[in-house]
Amino acid sequence: MPEQKDLNADTSAPISAEQLRMQMLEREMAEMEKERKLRSLQEQKLADFAADFLEKHVTEQEIAVVRRLVQNAVKDGKFEAMVYSFPSSLCTDSGRAINSADRDWPQTLQGKAKEFYERYQTFGKPQGYKLKAMIINFPGGIPGDVGFFLDWSPDKV
Repeated sequence: MPEQKDLNADTSAPISAEQLRMQMLEREMAEMEKERKLRSLQEQKLADFAADFLEKHVTEQEIAVVRRLVQNAVKDGKFEAMVYSFPSSLCTDSGRAINSADRDWPQTLQGKAKEFYERYQTFGKPQGYKLKAMIINFPGGIPGDVGFFLDWSPDKV
């Protein structure tokens, strides 16, 4: 015969429905606080990035990263590489000109993006490179990040 469990073995008082609801509420509040802290951290990281992006200049280290990205793409047999990305909110029009392929999109660039574009005009374009900018994601249906793509494919005949 199977062993029967003593239903009265648990001597603690029964938990009321109100106590269970309070436990659930406390758990939800803790989860909301965790999400708030994470969101706050992400907002601070974006603010720090924006300050660096708008106030500082492109570094030699960033140029070296671009060169590495291009070399890795070449090793993979590709003719294009995304060499830089930044939030579209850092364009003067929040990325609208880039998203609509307006030919004047470079005029909306600021900070390091503008500097990267100017370096492309000075060094890359004369060497036969092409640069395109495009919105690479759409969180919530709105333009998210801009990607700069460097292209070295042969001209089409």
